[in-house]
Amino acid sequence: MSHQEENLRPEEFAEAAAAAVGDVLGRGVRDTAKVLAAAGLFGVCAPESRGGLGLDLAFGVPVCEAAGSLQLHFPLVEQMVLAKAFADSDIAQALVDGEKIATIAWQGSLADKTASHAGYADTCDWILVADEEGASLLEAGSLLLQANGTMDPEYPQFDVDLANAVVKAHLSAAAFATLVDDALVLSAGFINGLSAEALTRTAQYTSTRVQFGRPLSAKQVVRHTLAHMKLLHESSTAALRRALLTNEFGMSRDVAPAFSGALGNAVFIIEKAIHLHGGMGFTWELPLHYSLREVRKIEAAFNNGRRLEGLGAQFIATV
Repeated sequence: MSHQEENLRPEEFAEAAAAAVGDVLGRGVRDTAKVLAAAGLFGVCAPESRGGLGLDLAFGVPVCEAAGSLQLHFPLVEQMVLAKAFADSDIAQALVDGEKIATIAWQGSLADKTASHAGYADTCDWILVADEEGASLLEAGSLLLQANGTMDPEYPQFDVDLANAVVKAHLSAAAFATLVDDALVLSAGFINGLSAEALTRTAQYTSTRVQFGRPLSAKQVVRHTLAHMKLLHESSTAALRRALLTNEFGMSRDVAPAFSGALGNAVFIIEKAIHLHGGMGFTWELPLHYSLREVRKIEAAFNNGRRLEGLGAQFIATV
């Protein structure tokens, strides 16, 4: 840990990040990028030589938690991990400064000539796509985009035709693998932020909504459900913090279990939150459906079902 990091704590970033994210809600994508860049959020983990802060990934987690809690619609995770991954080029500087916006197509490859699950691709300058040697950063203007609103008609993911792709830069296989792990960590933070806000809204609602002379939260079944939701959220938070620490041999831990756990727990928490609000699955007064859509999109983008199968196989092999 550097001298700078010794004097900082990741949680100290949460308040500043929340203020910046709160300031951009309702703004256009380019304005959002300028404000978040001015607040230094894109460069938390990028090197100082490129305008970043050069901090550990743990300092990026509270930034993404704040973004999740406020339901930010912007490819923040992708912008942050790409600024870190392209640290050796001017690409990082452009991303940190918010001059360029980038996203990632999490499925498909350059060899297949098609990719998918690229969030906010229609507003981005660059799109990262896997290739045979790692990944390639492509000029978005050279690609054909098709919105896929199956999971979210308002903020769809995009299918990408790569037939005429113009390559901006490359990432090696090792660098791309590191980027994916970084994205799992920051995405887990974003997911935990979504579920934390759903839990907070539900606790406030059930403690003030009175039926039969008592608040809803005074009823045993509601209290048990709230306690279960809180337990799962704390479990997700603790698992993510643990994944960022080295093990007893000084080696990095696998972040995949923390990511998958955060996904499953968030789905439970948000669905129960909708249930406890009287089954208001879709209403402008209670925008919890946005949170559920975000979680489900992340789950699909990272193909979490197959990821869980792999984790299960690894566990079985050890017993």
